Amino acid sequence: MVEQLEVERTVAGGAGLAREPEGRVVLVEGALPGERVAVRITRSRPRMAEAEVASVVSPSPGRTDPPCPELRAGCGGCDFQHATPSLQRDLKVGIVRDALARIGRLRDVPIDPGEHLPSEDHRTVLRCGVVDGRAGLHERRSSRLHPLGGCLVAHPLVEEVLREGRFPGAEEVTIRVGARTGERMVVVTGEVRDVEVPGDVVVVRGDDPASDGWIHEVVGRRRFRISARSFFQARPDGAEALVRAVGRALDGFDPAAGRLADLYGGVGLFAAGLGARDAVVVERSPSAAADARVNLAELGAEVVERNVRRWRPRPADAVVADPARAGLGPDGVRAVVGTGAERVALVSCDAASLARDARALVDAGYRLTGVELVDMFPHTHHVEAVSGFTRAERP
Repeated sequence: MVEQLEVERTVAGGAGLAREPEGRVVLVEGALPGERVAVRITRSRPRMAEAEVASVVSPSPGRTDPPCPELRAGCGGCDFQHATPSLQRDLKVGIVRDALARIGRLRDVPIDPGEHLPSEDHRTVLRCGVVDGRAGLHERRSSRLHPLGGCLVAHPLVEEVLREGRFPGAEEVTIRVGARTGERMVVVTGEVRDVEVPGDVVVVRGDDPASDGWIHEVVGRRRFRISARSFFQARPDGAEALVRAVGRALDGFDPAAGRLADLYGGVGLFAAGLGARDAVVVERSPSAAADARVNLAELGAEVVERNVRRWRPRPADAVVADPARAGLGPDGVRAVVGTGAERVALVSCDAASLARDARALVDAGYRLTGVELVDMFPHTHHVEAVSGFTRAERP
């Protein structure tokens, strides 16, 4: 059955929120705020339903034709291409504002849309499935894979591997490049014997611990080693924007004099990017911790290879925390609070977990001063946010 609904706003996950006449919430994939759309229900529950757009009755002024031919051919990798880049940024501000108010019970928080980053040819890491020997991404809401002949958001060094690479017998492939060094790597899960890639590409077998390698990337004035199994941001200009946003969130902290705790520190991006002279980096991944020791050798930072929830907090003047999508959770919040830091920068890649973590930090005695977005993934609903906290004055 097709019904017409008015879309109120965009919520975490990227869907448009609408309501049926009797009040049931309907999350409509592909709908934009202010639009009237005819929808087809795809999942129905008593209090909430999910739907897809059957047709747009009254389009938003910000609606546009998706620019990527792969999307039109079936790729499900980018879910915001039907919105103009400027509207996408507004939508992400709205997603964060809605999550903070609805989940975190935090209203009137200043939200900065952040620096403008190019929306095409930027992505330096792409994780793909393999279909008929070629790298591909899932079709929208499907387990089927769409083989990629190109990609609007991929860096040209990645796109060349997409076009020319062949991975017969592989199950998954991650393409990683250093945009500013030209180094390239593919991490393959499954058979690697018949892999065909351009001659400069290092091939690593992802399911074999004995198979390893790394590339380098330059962020700011620093060169970072990034191993095959280490996480790193998917674009260097975005990594630089994150470091600048973290610096603003920690306003008043002097990295040349104060003590920094860099939690979920990865390969050392923030400790190095800030130039912290007295830092402890806590990272559970052996690969990333090893990279951090190389990347931070000049600064003499201490790298602790441990899960944050098992780390005994030490006194610090400032904390940077960059947890995975699930957020800090109670253990991470306890670690942050246990440092006694006056200033905290929280880097979140999910609006809902940001709201939960912000509420927990506020309840623990911090004040949320503001949020700055970094649009790491244009053409998608994904939100990267840097939130600043200061310890509230005690009565």
